[in-house]
Amino acid sequence: MKSNCLSLLRVISVLSLVVCVGPSGFARRGAPELLIQQQTKPKGSEAEDKAVAAINSAPDAAAKLAAAGEFLKKYAKSSYRSEVAAYVAGEISKVADAAKKLKLAEDFQKVFKDGADLEAIQLVVLDGLLTLKRVDEAFSLGASILAKQPENVAILSHLALTGAEEAKHQNAKYVPVGLQYGQKAIELIEANKKPANVGEANWERQKAMLPLLYLNMGILYLVTANPAEARIRFEKVSVLDPAEPTSYALLAGIVDQEYEQLAVSHRAMPAGKEKDETLKKATEKMDKAIDLYARALGANAGRPESKEKTEFETQILQSVTPYYKYRHRGSTEGLQQLIDKYKTPATSTAP
Repeated sequence: MKSNCLSLLRVISVLSLVVCVGPSGFARRGAPELLIQQQTKPKGSEAEDKAVAAINSAPDAAAKLAAAGEFLKKYAKSSYRSEVAAYVAGEISKVADAAKKLKLAEDFQKVFKDGADLEAIQLVVLDGLLTLKRVDEAFSLGASILAKQPENVAILSHLALTGAEEAKHQNAKYVPVGLQYGQKAIELIEANKKPANVGEANWERQKAMLPLLYLNMGILYLVTANPAEARIRFEKVSVLDPAEPTSYALLAGIVDQEYEQLAVSHRAMPAGKEKDETLKKATEKMDKAIDLYARALGANAGRPESKEKTEFETQILQSVTPYYKYRHRGSTEGLQQLIDKYKTPATSTAP
């Protein structure tokens, strides 16, 4: 059979952290609300400061980009240049309409043409392409960036998560490269290899994506029919983020499949010691699956109420209830208490 793991992916694709912290979570660079803060010694001339103030006071991202263009015409070598680029890129990243955001990002590249300046807009362009489902273009852009910046954790993570998201929607085209990028991002984060041009706050946000990366690498291994490697990743998630229900559900699915294989073998065996030992192993697997399903339900209870949360609960209950009843003489008494044991405090709906 196609394993409970893969059937769970349909529900998990709307519940998992990919949705909660999707690609746009990387795109916002944390640019300051005001480009120039009060300083003891001004960095530029009074005229430069006024030009920068005009960027600050412009009403929207398009106007700020236009003001930045005027600034660069007069002060191309300004010491403010990198700050202006980062600030305007950050404002563009906040534009809600993906098509408008992508157009502004493209216009940004006509205003800021130096390589260092363009780094500020890379993730915004990538995010726009992915939001508009221009996935081939996004991976092509990502590959060109990584050819020059092979340790760009944000780009690696961005594309790894996208590869997993596509796989959950039956598109396996990006599975190999998704695994490659995801593993590289994990290695860099675990080695704490912060890129020189990434600030501490931004790096902490990228490091916080580690459980999400492990989760999605596990999903990619499931898609490639490699449950052994998937299990390693899901177990890592359960350590890094014990309140995340998806990893328990998928671990349960892997154990569930192992139980089914033992059950099939048991039914085909003649009576005897080997058959009895196989039954014992199968029963242990069933008990392990029950416990993992209960952990998933307990962790899920801490999620804010939503349609996706209910669908996830329904899916898991459909899997665990028959096993629990089999092991408890047809009764579900005690199942809710087992789930309650693994409940985590409700999470906030605040961003």
